[in-house]
Order: sequence, then C-alpha cells, then structure tokens
Amino acid sequence: MPAVSRKSFALIRATIAAAAVAMAPLAVSGQEVTLRAPSASEDLIDRLRANALLLRTPEEGTVRTGQDITAAARADYGRLIGILYEQGFFAPVITIRLDGRDAAGISPFDAPAQVTRVEIDIETGPPFLLGRAEIGPLAANTDLPDGFRPGETATTPLLRATTRAALEGWQNQGHATADVASQQITAQNRAAILDVAIRVDPGPVITFGSLIPEGQQRMRVERILEIAGLPTGEVYSPAALERAEERLRDTSVFSAVALRLRDPEAGDVADVTATLAEAPLRRLGFGAELASDEGLLLSAYWLHRNLLGGGERLRFDLEIAGIQEFEGDGVDAEFRARFERPATFTPDTSLAVEGALVFLQEPTFTIQGIGVEASLTHRLSRTVTVAGGVGLTYSEIEDGLGARDITRFTLPLRATYENRDDPIDARGGAYADLTLTPFQVIGGGGGARFTLDGRGYWGLGAEERTRLAARVQLGSLFGGDLIDIAPDDLFYSGGSGTVRGQAYRSLGALQGGVPSGGRGFVGLSGEVRHDIGDTNFGIVGFADAGYVSEGAWGDGAADWHAGVGLGLRYATPFGPIRIDLATPASGNNAGTEAYLYIGIGQAF
Repeated sequence: MPAVSRKSFALIRATIAAAAVAMAPLAVSGQEVTLRAPSASEDLIDRLRANALLLRTPEEGTVRTGQDITAAARADYGRLIGILYEQGFFAPVITIRLDGRDAAGISPFDAPAQVTRVEIDIETGPPFLLGRAEIGPLAANTDLPDGFRPGETATTPLLRATTRAALEGWQNQGHATADVASQQITAQNRAAILDVAIRVDPGPVITFGSLIPEGQQRMRVERILEIAGLPTGEVYSPAALERAEERLRDTSVFSAVALRLRDPEAGDVADVTATLAEAPLRRLGFGAELASDEGLLLSAYWLHRNLLGGGERLRFDLEIAGIQEFEGDGVDAEFRARFERPATFTPDTSLAVEGALVFLQEPTFTIQGIGVEASLTHRLSRTVTVAGGVGLTYSEIEDGLGARDITRFTLPLRATYENRDDPIDARGGAYADLTLTPFQVIGGGGGARFTLDGRGYWGLGAEERTRLAARVQLGSLFGGDLIDIAPDDLFYSGGSGTVRGQAYRSLGALQGGVPSGGRGFVGLSGEVRHDIGDTNFGIVGFADAGYVSEGAWGDGAADWHAGVGLGLRYATPFGPIRIDLATPASGNNAGTEAYLYIGIGQAF
C-alpha cells in the first residue's frame, strides 16, 4: 500500500458554534428527542439524524441512564460537526440541551440521574466557498479534483481527495515518502470563505530493497519471494507493491497479508515487510442442488493449501448428479484431482496438472472416461487471465451410433475477464469466459470446440436494491466426423444451466439422422433481482431461451425453446440460497408444467 502519513488527511480544526431546523420529536428509550435545523436541507437532516448517538434506539432490554445520555451528547458535538464540515458548513452553531441544561456545561461527574427531554438545535450557517485554493508542488500529470478551485464549495472530503491526489501523484513517480509539509487553512466567517494553502514535500525517489517475510510457519521463504515477485532494485511503485500483496493473497495459503514499506536506508533504498498469517492447511467443503427434472446433485471437495511448503495446492472434487432423477437414465458421477503450483516461470504464471474420471448416463448416450491435462495460466492484469495446455482423454461411448472407444489429444486454450464485485452474488461488474479447444482423435479426424459465457450486472437506483443481470452463452463445434466426437461435446439446452422451465437437455438436434446434441448453441438469460427491505430476502423474476442447431454456425436443422419463472433468495455468509420455480414459455406445454430448482449461489 502507498506510504502516506496520517497528518496528510487531518481534518481542519476550527472553533465551532451551533445550528437548527424544526423536526418532530422522537421518543428514544423513554426520552423525547428533538432535532431542529431550520436552514438544513432534507438530505442533510437525514444524515445528521443517522449519525446522532442520541437518536439511536438502544438494544432491546437496555435502559439508558442520565450518564449514558450525557456522554452521548458530548460525543454528538463532534459527530455532528464532522457531518456539517463534509457539506461545507464551517461555522455552525450546535446546542444540545438535556432537560433544559446545556450538555456542554455538564461535568461527567455531575451527570443527571435521568433525562426525559433532549433538544438538539443546529444552525448550519452559510456554506463556505474556496477563496485561495493552492497545493504544490505537484508531480507531472497529477489530476486534482475538479472542485478544488476558487468559488467552489469547500468540503472536507474535497480537501482530503485533493491532498490524496497530490501525494499519489508523487508516489506513482517513486517518491514513496511524499507527505504534507505544511498547511494553512483560514476561515473567513463573515465572508464564508475558506482559504487553503497546502505545501507538499515530495521526498527522494525510493528504490525497492528486499522483501522480508514475517509470521510464516510452514511456507518456505524462497517461495514467498518468488510468489510475491517484488521488483527489488527498481523504483518504488504503489501498483507494484499492491500487486505483490495480491499474489501472496491469491495463493489462499495466507488468511492475512500486509506489505509495508520500511523507512529508507542509505541510498534511498527501502525494504518491504510482509506480515503474514497462514490459513489452516486443509479444508473440506460440501454442496447440494435440487432440480425437479434433474434430481439431486451432491458435491464435496478436500483441499490442501500448502502441500510441499511452496504454496502448492492439491484438491479432490467428487460430484454425483441425477440422484432420484425423474427424467433421464441414471446417476452421473465425476471425480477430479488437481495439483496447482503458483509462480512457475513468472510470478504471474501458475502450473496445473489435473486428472478426471467421468461416468455419465444421459437420455441419449452413456460415457465412461478418463483424462489428464497440464496447463499454464498467466494473469495479464487485475481482470484478465489467459491459459493454455495439453490434454489426453480416453472415452468408452454408447449412443445411437453404437458402442465405440475414442482417444483424443487436445490443446485447451482459455481467456477470462473477471470484474464482478462478488462472483457468488454479483451486484455489479462483468464476466466473460472464452474457450477454444482444438482436438485430434487418434486414428480419426480432428476439429475444435468453441464456447463463450458472458455475464453483466447493473444496479438501479441510489441504493441499488433492484438489479439487472444478463447472460449470453455461445457454443460451436467445428470439424470432426460424428463418429469421432464425444456426445458430451455436442450442445443441448434445457435445465438449470441453460433454460429453466424446460426439461433437462430436452432440446438437441439430429446428427446424421441420430438424435443427439447440436454443433451450434445460443443461450440467453435475463433476471430482475430485488432486495426486500432490510431483510435477508430477495425476489427474482427471470426468463431464459435456448437455440440449438445442427450446424456449427447456426445453420441446418434448428429449434429453440424458452422458460420463465420467479425465484426467492435468502442471503447467507456463504452465498444466497436460491429457490426458483419455472414453467415453459414456448411449445405446446407452455404454462402447463412447473420445474423447481434449489441451490446455493445465484443462477449466474
């Protein structure tokens, strides 16, 4: 994190006198509390009321004594002044009376035994404008807030933001110890003018020294240095320091990571202390989902965070689906083992080796398979990662073409954009995952499979209680004879992952006269999500549509279907519990059937 002194953001200190607009009295724990602030706006009054301790309702069963109220009143002087400063009122008058006595004059040792009436009177005074507005020297290309100029309203958030921008401008050019050398802030009360002059001391250009880890228990020091990738010997950069901290945090080996620049030594070289706290080595997790057409899905995983003392992760996943399935042929099972090593070749590159055993019993095919894959994932930026690897799979297949074995060599490629605020319950941002997997069947033909999953989230209104969510899925399978293609590489639509309200994998295509999946797929989903008041509950309205084609470009025989429904969400610390009820919106059975889906996390 950037090295910034506390005094850089010090609040302006000035003598304050009191303020007031009439408000209806409010009964709080037996006291009648009135706040009057005649010249304040409705929004400002709301903020003052929200921050006044005297207006807060105590916990159930708690009775506030006169001493409690007196202490709250004394604290409210500072709290209310801070709110007024934030709005540009630098000469307010605040009076708080307890049963007619001025709270400012009541000694803590002479507090009344009880208080029945509290009056808060606030006269805001006029908003102050900036007269003199100077800060410097400034680093090249420093962008100050637009409002920091003569004639604009002076507020403490504006002054903090201006000071922060000036210091960060120098820090971004290597001056890690940039600080405020002096500040002259003068209030002209009669003219309602605030003169501001801030002088910045850039300090010397700092060079990164060594990274010094502290607090690690099982993690090897050399691996901590490799993973952090601190650019020792290069000019200080807040972004480089933050990125090193992120790399250590991304390993999940540590429950807490904090990097701090030490005081520079001779030659303006500063070492960096990494304060670390290791997370528990092992983790066990479980999950469950229920769909009326797909049956029950159970999943479990076991994770070791630091297998060899270098941040290596080993994870086993087991998933069993189709338990008590109402439609379909039976239970599906999948077991995966994945080994991952961070900081391989570069600090931003990780190596993964994964193996899988798969058993699928679908309405039109059965597959028993085994596969192994090795890949490298590289993080290009905060939001973009790319990956590439090699894989080998062996599958025993039974479908409309008969029984056969397929051995394939694959080159999986992937690019991911992740900008959601919360992947489990996104309220804003976007996500996109693009894959391209060329394959060659040993003794057969070859082709490539392409997929795209894009998602966007938008909040509506000031509090964003209502949100919109949209999803687009695309898929294409190019080349390869049907005999050389594993049925699960073809595309189907219907069910919780594509179109809710339509039966699981109910829409496919005819390939060579044989019922199967299609080579082309388009899926569209939209949701309106709304939080119910201040509760943990929310409601969702949604619509999904799916299109499957015989050809990879949407050509050939094709069909589509759609579903609509309503859902209920209950927020928990591990993600929202999701209950969706959907019905077909197309076809002869539109509105005549119902499908229930229960799971953890949003649908997308």
